[in-house]
Amino acid sequence: MGSSPAVLLPGTASDEVFVASVFAGPLAEAGLTLVAPASRGVRAHIAALDTAWNGTPLVVGGVSLGAHVAAAWAVRHPERCAGLLLALPAWHGAAIGAPASLAASASASVVEESGVEAALDGVDGWLGAELRRAWPRYGTRLAEVLREAAGSSAPTLAELRGLPVPTGVAACTDDPVHPLEVAREWVGALPRAALRTTTLAALGADRESLGRAALTAYLDASG
Repeated sequence: MGSSPAVLLPGTASDEVFVASVFAGPLAEAGLTLVAPASRGVRAHIAALDTAWNGTPLVVGGVSLGAHVAAAWAVRHPERCAGLLLALPAWHGAAIGAPASLAASASASVVEESGVEAALDGVDGWLGAELRRAWPRYGTRLAEVLREAAGSSAPTLAELRGLPVPTGVAACTDDPVHPLEVAREWVGALPRAALRTTTLAALGADRESLGRAALTAYLDASG
């Protein structure tokens, strides 16, 4: 794979710092160079992918919303995509009723009414620490970004069936917000995909566990 770039996008109200902590090490070991745009929100993610493309097909992907956007970009521009690294897909098609969508919408309402700390009340451990680090970086746009994500569409299963590139999908078996069954549905639809799993507990102790799972799946799908 040489030193080809892999452009990876963050999840809802997350950022490039988290993406780097998950993917930089595993990608480097595989000879891929991480490109983690400092983009915010769906439209900015799409623009970042457009900017990164230089005429050579790219490995693209991301975490949660970032995975959705990267896959949707590949659906629209199949000639630009060499492969997909997708961690924690949260839904396919419309977001209606998806746990991640409902959580983002509820968080947006609390942020608007009571502020960031109120929205994170009860969110402890590594996830709470991560959100308390990343969310303030969005400033006054936080609620807007959360709502945009909550209402966004992921590729449909029919669209995923039209993506022939090797795809690695990673999921956490203990994550109710990004259900394992959704990841299985993505893998079942994609023509050349593999799934590897980890846990939220493992992710808390070692961020790279998620990146390794996605990359291992990608290498399996590429074989």
